[in-house]
Amino acid sequence: MKYISTILFICILAAACIASVTGCRPDISEGPAHLTILHTNDTHAHLDNVPFRCTLTTRLRSENGQSDELLLDAGDVFAGTPYFSLYKGQADLWYMEYLKYDAMCLGNHEFDKGDDVLEAFVKNTDFPVLCANFNFSKAGALGSQIQPWVIIERGQHKYGVFGLTTEETAEIAKPGPEIVINDHLTWAKKAVEYFQSKGVNKIIALTHIGWDEDVKLASQVEGIDIIVGGHSHTVPDVYPLVVNKFSAPTVIVQAGCFNRYLGCFSVDFDSNGVIVSKPSGQFIAIDNTIPPDKTAADKLAGYQAPISVLMNKAAGSTQVALDGEGEHVRTRETNLGNLVADAVLDRGRYVNAVIALVNGGGIRSSLPVGDISIEQVYEVLPFDNYLVSADINGKQLLGALENGVSRVEGVQGRFLQVAGMRFRWDGSALPGKRIISADVNTVDGYKPVEADKVYRVVTSDYVASGGDGFTDIKAAANQINLAIPLTDVVSEYLNQHSPVNPQVEGRIVRIDGQQ
Repeated sequence: MKYISTILFICILAAACIASVTGCRPDISEGPAHLTILHTNDTHAHLDNVPFRCTLTTRLRSENGQSDELLLDAGDVFAGTPYFSLYKGQADLWYMEYLKYDAMCLGNHEFDKGDDVLEAFVKNTDFPVLCANFNFSKAGALGSQIQPWVIIERGQHKYGVFGLTTEETAEIAKPGPEIVINDHLTWAKKAVEYFQSKGVNKIIALTHIGWDEDVKLASQVEGIDIIVGGHSHTVPDVYPLVVNKFSAPTVIVQAGCFNRYLGCFSVDFDSNGVIVSKPSGQFIAIDNTIPPDKTAADKLAGYQAPISVLMNKAAGSTQVALDGEGEHVRTRETNLGNLVADAVLDRGRYVNAVIALVNGGGIRSSLPVGDISIEQVYEVLPFDNYLVSADINGKQLLGALENGVSRVEGVQGRFLQVAGMRFRWDGSALPGKRIISADVNTVDGYKPVEADKVYRVVTSDYVASGGDGFTDIKAAANQINLAIPLTDVVSEYLNQHSPVNPQVEGRIVRIDGQQ
């Protein structure tokens, strides 16, 4: 890893420049340190709030006074809105450079569009992009552009920062075949050993492995002082969280997702690099109550103009009218419900999903015969929903179907449109006892749902979080937020399969003769 020393030198110089630009006055002592970290994660190209984030970041920096300071991002800058579809991360990068980030780690979605798009992003960064547990040595230019770790100096203090990215990336994104993905715990230990060999005793893990894995990391790898995380889109109940597994505490933070929050917390280190005070922090909502940064807002206006042109482009076309009427998608199978569910399952196949479940309440408009614009897709699916995969057993699946038909008399949004399966139900029976049969489509045809068998489903983040009473899905194992917008899923499906001609085909049958 001979290239690291050169990059470290560059990063150290950049860090010194950043300190002077932001007006920070680093502690000049060689002993205790006071560190403030500002952090984001899983912003997913949600740029409409970014002028407010710029103002907030600048304000917090000015308030930090004598504190050493770092601005970090825990990955998944890519994928999520038309900004990414059009600019492939370069718009997000402009703001990260404008705010002078100190480092980011790779998220799984940084690999969604292949190595070329990631390379174009990384080569334009003035801050280090980190990932210790992926081996890029055979990945062309990425091998010299992505670092496992970096040492950042603030005044007399050195902070070791290393990156970890979820091993699930191999299944839920598109890393190049030449990229080797290794165990993150093993490489976390290697990172700690490296920093300690360099005399660095204040160590920060910048991770994209999820909150639960961050807690495990704090409990299994000694020597990590701070974990700044992402991937699970967690809004922590306790911020910052302190884990006291070893002789020195470890602080864990995360900042939700979609540019909705900025994390800011401070810690005190003694001369041995041990956190000696209870960390203080603010978990701050980013919204229009904050004055927008004018430079950032002017730049955003320039990015937005082509977006309006993009929204008017045709995603595809339909040969039949698509039924998205509220009282229909919430009470029965419709052809538009089938189309959306088919699109969700088609995208979910790459994580081995076999069933798609779409709540009817998320479908808000019908579509006429003819071309379908991207804007019309957003009208059909106006909510900010993302795909989530999960492993659900047959008993939980039947419970979810029961919940879906439990309040059909009230025309509630919990009614499920489905793909990869079919079910029959009796609306005259009591809620909880309405599902008559349910079958899953297999390579050998439809087979009855088995109570103890595990099925991988793909649904929306709303349903997966227990929305509309879907507690059985919320309890499902191995939930992975794929962070792919439902609007993108349907738009891409239309683009690939148009002209579409979906039909009502008996996926959902009500046996009591009512509609």
